[in-house]
Amino acid sequence: MTVIVRDLRPDVRADAEGFAHVRRLALPFFLVTPDSIAYDLTHAHPDGHYRPFVAEEDGEIIGTAQVGIVHDSPEPGMGYVNVYTHPGRTRRGAGSLLVRAAEEHLAEHGAKKLFAWVLDEPGSRVFAERHGYRASRSAHFLRLDLAHGTLPPLAELPPGVELRTGADFADDPRPLFELDAETMSDEPSDIAYEFTDYEAWLEETWHHPLISRELTSVAVVEGRPAAFSVARTDGGTRYGTVMTGTARAFRGRGLAKLAKNDSLHRARAAGFTEAFTGNDTGNGPMLAINKWFGYEVCATEVRHVRELG
Repeated sequence: MTVIVRDLRPDVRADAEGFAHVRRLALPFFLVTPDSIAYDLTHAHPDGHYRPFVAEEDGEIIGTAQVGIVHDSPEPGMGYVNVYTHPGRTRRGAGSLLVRAAEEHLAEHGAKKLFAWVLDEPGSRVFAERHGYRASRSAHFLRLDLAHGTLPPLAELPPGVELRTGADFADDPRPLFELDAETMSDEPSDIAYEFTDYEAWLEETWHHPLISRELTSVAVVEGRPAAFSVARTDGGTRYGTVMTGTARAFRGRGLAKLAKNDSLHRARAAGFTEAFTGNDTGNGPMLAINKWFGYEVCATEVRHVRELG
């Protein structure tokens, strides 16, 4: 049996389905669908040189790699390679072949430093270290049982604060882009980000097939979005928040907690049974908020770094 590595074909449904299947098996706490896989490739920013690979054995996709340049970082030469293999198809060489293809692609496009998320378990960490990657910061995946858990009651809104949904900004989402850009720049990370391309944000975030504008909650103060909790869903019973944050001028008032609680209550009312999110282990304030909601850590990833050349 021979393992080959090739490009993902976004126009071939079986490729997107196989890619999504492996990702769900490797990261069951991360929302992904065949449609989102195809969308990510066909709508990627050209400066990101995004190139997903698959490892295939006898016609079955057994490994995946998401590879690209961090085009929205002010520091040039930042690349990423995230490799996952089918848990039942390990030790076939798929991971090493994917890493090799990814590194060659990134080197061709000027990458000097590569970042890779690796599950915090012995086999995955040894694999990363064997390929020259060193451990850096870590992040938790968190899960909340919406079907049987108890959410905090909805609080009375403070004076001057109103709650809206992402759908209320359908005609002009730019204020949410500006809020996202500000909060993202303050997220703990090995990589600095600068969101300045509104059109790219519309493609990669606002129009993404997993985003739920109806379940995205926005706390508005005097007409200005001050905090939000951005929701995604997988078309089934799984719901996730991919960003919860507050503009700097409004922090310390509990607005992010207010927005997230509103979104969680509406998600449960809509029939979603599981809620997922993720936090850097150094993000104490957000971890405390999620613990207050009842989220529990279900897995941890460690970001690994390798210098090229």
